Amino acid sequence: MSVSRRDFLGLTAAASALVAAGPHALAASGGGLSFEEYRQFDALGLAAAIRRGHFTAGEVLAAALARTAAVNPAINAVVIGHADYARQQLADGVGHGPFAGVPFLLKDLGMQLRGTVTSQGSRFYAGRVADHTDTLVQRYLDAGLLMMGKSASPEFGGTTTTESLLYGATRNPWDLTKTTGGSSGGAAAAVAAGILPMANATDGGGSIRIPASCCGLFGLKPSRGRTPHGPQALTSLMSVSHCVSRSVRDSAALLDASAAMEPGAAGGPPPPSMSFLQASQTPPQPQRIGLVLTPISGSPVDSDCRTAVEQSAALLESLGHRVEPIELPIDAGEFFQATGVVMAAGNVARIQQRERELGRAVTEDDLEPLIYQRYRNALAHTAADYHRAVNSLHRIGAKLATLHQQYPLLLSPTLANPPLPIGRLALTRLDSGYLSDVLSYSAFTMLANASGAPAASLPLHWSDEGLPIGVMLSADYGGEALLLQVAGQLEQAQPWFDRTPTNL
Repeated sequence: MSVSRRDFLGLTAAASALVAAGPHALAASGGGLSFEEYRQFDALGLAAAIRRGHFTAGEVLAAALARTAAVNPAINAVVIGHADYARQQLADGVGHGPFAGVPFLLKDLGMQLRGTVTSQGSRFYAGRVADHTDTLVQRYLDAGLLMMGKSASPEFGGTTTTESLLYGATRNPWDLTKTTGGSSGGAAAAVAAGILPMANATDGGGSIRIPASCCGLFGLKPSRGRTPHGPQALTSLMSVSHCVSRSVRDSAALLDASAAMEPGAAGGPPPPSMSFLQASQTPPQPQRIGLVLTPISGSPVDSDCRTAVEQSAALLESLGHRVEPIELPIDAGEFFQATGVVMAAGNVARIQQRERELGRAVTEDDLEPLIYQRYRNALAHTAADYHRAVNSLHRIGAKLATLHQQYPLLLSPTLANPPLPIGRLALTRLDSGYLSDVLSYSAFTMLANASGAPAASLPLHWSDEGLPIGVMLSADYGGEALLLQVAGQLEQAQPWFDRTPTNL
């Protein structure tokens, strides 16, 4: 499949030709913005073309909504629509932010936009209307993004697929029988299917990187504390919010627009020496990279995933980097015990908050079977258990920081398997096989959540069956700029922007 590099505006060759034709080209061809034209732009490219008058923000929103209507019945990515909200933004004026007039989806998990529903993918939260706008969402609004809807998530982000009893299964645009990954699978499916060029995503155990790998996208998990969690939850040990995107530079520019501590936040990484967008466009110095082929869980790695990372290692070496096999200095027992306790505590807090709001206790009928089981088990955890778990996470972070003194970057598969069939990872499974299946999907990714370090999945490989298989780069805490430098270099060396699913 042919691919084209993007010019300084970030446009594909076809998009550049459209812009070069001038503001009246669309009107001469019958008006409107066709899907074929719309798909040629990344988010920054759309914003630039809107500013230059080549088409209007209204035409861009119309194209996004038309694509939603065309493909969402098949993929089930957008579960709550906010078209009227987005149209009101246009009427009020979207300002001059870097993404002014670009459509956007918030994840239906933890993202509060005043006056709209965030259901957390849960029947227990269905219909809950936000009484405030989160700091991060406000930064998205200030950047000019149009909030056209919410994307699917499994209940509380509790598994590595995007399937729920509330909304059903979200399907992979590359193969509708396969999972999108999770928990930001709705966001990834929407971007892969061409509904929009980037979408909000969150990551508490791999939930940005896993769906990015499954859907052929770039997915960056920032450092702990890089993006805000307030105003209600000012800190989070495991989870961080950002996006999935088709281009590296969109992810970088959105991080520039959204990163910075808010008042009251308990620390965070230092600001970068250059903008993240500039970093994504600056070639890196040669790096010593540690190659990790065995996940902490010891799960077997599929041959396609191993091939993907080995070919990526060869590509990195051809670009001047040095790649060396290493073993992770992490105790698996301590790792899984600590992450399990910390993640369970978050679910207990979320469920008990909703109990207070509704004035009644949660029941088995309110939650997915596996979430309810985890909740009941987690009630036995003590404050001392949580304290020990937090200290374990900090020890893990210290060990990885020491490793990064030798190896500024780590390279691994994102997943141990290509995308699995729908149903294999659903929260309705209570059998013993679920745990081994889900560990194959998070065994590589969860380490960065435990340590708080940044990591990114890059779409550098496709299987013989045509399924995307991502590879993951991880950096030391606060090292997003280095990640973006190397990711931008790889994107130029092996472009993926024009590689899109064709069965929708």
